[in-house]
Amino acid sequence: MLITIPGLLGPQALSEIRSTLDTVGWRDGRITAGAQAARVKNNKQADLSTRSGVALHKRLHDAITGNAIFEAAAQPKKLSRLMVSKACEGEGYGTHVDNVLMRSGEDRLRTDLSFTLFLSQPSDYDGGELTIDWAGMVHSMKLEAGSLLLYPSTSLHRVETVTRGERIVCVGWVESLVRTAEQREILFDLENLRATLGQSLPHDAPEQLALAKIAANIRRLWVEN
Repeated sequence: MLITIPGLLGPQALSEIRSTLDTVGWRDGRITAGAQAARVKNNKQADLSTRSGVALHKRLHDAITGNAIFEAAAQPKKLSRLMVSKACEGEGYGTHVDNVLMRSGEDRLRTDLSFTLFLSQPSDYDGGELTIDWAGMVHSMKLEAGSLLLYPSTSLHRVETVTRGERIVCVGWVESLVRTAEQREILFDLENLRATLGQSLPHDAPEQLALAKIAANIRRLWVEN
């Protein structure tokens, strides 16, 4: 399931984030890639270890985890540390699959879902599409700044070479409370149905209560602690 969340960041937040990124350092993106991915990765990664970088990481993390659509679709148990990547003219990221596990010890995370939060407007660059091979089809995505794309970490994907301008994105990974994509999709559909019914029925209507019971009991069956 590919989920697009438009407008996760508004214009003012985007402007402030871009201003902060003008002050951070950038380093070779290959330092955080696995052995296979490092061979095809050609971009830069923001240094978020400074005071302004830490504040930026928190701002991005809070915006993503505070989004109701992201919460319903991902059912997050753990989120990876976020990365902000930049690809300039001639740079990109060849076809790869994300590492199954990230970090170690108590911080170890299984990558069930990947996400890209676009920080550059499509008009700022040519090329740079996020291309995902999924469900027997090729999906090429270049979203408006502030929009997030959530997709399975199991897919082969790539970032096409940038031919003009620069592409800046925030990327991360999710370990979900719900292991399979099919189960997550069912829960997502139930949440969407509940939101739709909420526009026409009071919260204590029999239909609302029945749906809440069904969703809760399905989660009891599927959620991993």
